[in-house]
Amino acid sequence: MKVLGASIGNCVHTGGIVNFLHLAEENGYTSRFLGPAVPVQRTIESIKEFAPDLVAISYRLTPENARAVLEEFKAAVESEGLRSRRFVFGGTPPCAAVAKEVGLFDAVFDGSQPAQEIVAWLRGEAATLGEEAYAHTLLERIEQKDPWPLVRHHFGMPSLADTLKGAREIAEARVLDVLSIAPDQNAQEFFFHPEQMRPELDGAGGVMVRSQEDFRGIYEATRTGNYPLLRCYSGTNELVKWAATLHDTIKIAWGAIPLFWYSQLDGRSKRPLEVSIAENREAMGWYASKGIPVEVNESHHWSLRDAPDAIAVTAAFLAAYNAKKAGVRNYVAQYMFNNPRGTSPAMDLAKMFAKIDLIEGLQDANFRTFREARTGLNSLPMDMDQAKGHLGSSIHTMMAIRPHIVHVVGYSEANYHVGPKEIIESCKIAQGAVRNALLGLPDPRRDEIFKARKAELVEEAQYLLRRIGEIAASGIEDPWTDPPILARAVKLGILDAPHLLGNPVACGRTMTRMIDGASRAVDPITGKPMTERARLRWLGVA
Repeated sequence: MKVLGASIGNCVHTGGIVNFLHLAEENGYTSRFLGPAVPVQRTIESIKEFAPDLVAISYRLTPENARAVLEEFKAAVESEGLRSRRFVFGGTPPCAAVAKEVGLFDAVFDGSQPAQEIVAWLRGEAATLGEEAYAHTLLERIEQKDPWPLVRHHFGMPSLADTLKGAREIAEARVLDVLSIAPDQNAQEFFFHPEQMRPELDGAGGVMVRSQEDFRGIYEATRTGNYPLLRCYSGTNELVKWAATLHDTIKIAWGAIPLFWYSQLDGRSKRPLEVSIAENREAMGWYASKGIPVEVNESHHWSLRDAPDAIAVTAAFLAAYNAKKAGVRNYVAQYMFNNPRGTSPAMDLAKMFAKIDLIEGLQDANFRTFREARTGLNSLPMDMDQAKGHLGSSIHTMMAIRPHIVHVVGYSEANYHVGPKEIIESCKIAQGAVRNALLGLPDPRRDEIFKARKAELVEEAQYLLRRIGEIAASGIEDPWTDPPILARAVKLGILDAPHLLGNPVACGRTMTRMIDGASRAVDPITGKPMTERARLRWLGVA
């Protein structure tokens, strides 16, 4: 396949056309660039000489001049009998609008399209930009987008009508691959028992979905644009019924459930901790039985409550381990950066690679993991301009772990609930950060401070895992999946966080501080950092 490119007429701008030709070369084309301000007649002669399969034309000056040049070019193409080739135009939005009216071009790009869409067009995968052009399962979409990660964002306006309208707008913007529905608190807790819903919780934190038809309506609203995959927050009660509902209504791309949470531990339901662990594991098994990938929302919940980094690493492993034991074959591991607030990029990467080492050590022929990275919700500044910078910086840092999915958090979250406008803007910020990172990042694994911290976290997590095993009575086959043992580990403080103080099912006596960009347990009297062995001795567990 050959492509010929030129900035035509009196246009001297070449950046866009050169970038397009580079994309074409990366996707199997042989390219020839004619340069800036190429006269129409010379372009025609080059087409006849080079015989390209695709002709790429760029023009970025005024739309009035663009019309004159493009009409002249179209007339020359037709008079020379060259219409059998494909033609593509790139330019500013006003010039692109003119190019569409001229009627010569098979595709017109105005700079708003993500690179992945242009690549898909070059490959012939999205010539019609219809539903058949996009993969409709998580694994297929990851493969289709490689090396770009999928972009995900959550969305749910209090009003169902506003959510339907916004979901369609987001899909048509083609800025994300996965839309996560955010139900309100009443739906999460009482979807199957509407008589227990509390009016003050209507619209709290998301959309008021009240029936399966509401979910189907959101799904149908997104069957446009780039046809994003859908998923949804887990309910906090009757998780298996939730899973079945989401499978039947939105064709959920992957399930996301906790291991310890959505229970008495965080107050999002009244389920006793031991019971919730058992039910959460049952939900993992249900998804596994349907061949649906699973994400376990676990590790970052500990960090959101200022747990030591070592506990977050331990929880990350336990989440993946329980998913594997429940029969999950494709596991989405979420890595939340900037959490706790004040974590440095260097210490963040050390913590994430410690988690990756333990989680991906579980991989085998029947268990495969995918990396999902996201910005910490609590880390966003109140100032909106700073928040935009923070979002881009955070995503650029997290690209060092080469995520398969980037979970974007809207820049306005510290101020107000995101709407379609903020989501589209935030996803574009993410795409810019990803594009820059894909040019090549330094490898943090060569840094000595990074290596020392990562090794420390792996060793301390392994120690905590051994302690969980040691509190089990004889005859318990697998303490790491046993609900009573896991619940006891929380009560004793093997797994602990300062925010759990006063919680009847937890310890909550652990104290932490941010030291050199890392969350560490500290001695309550001296304030000096403690190892996990010292912390458990202080708690009376060792």
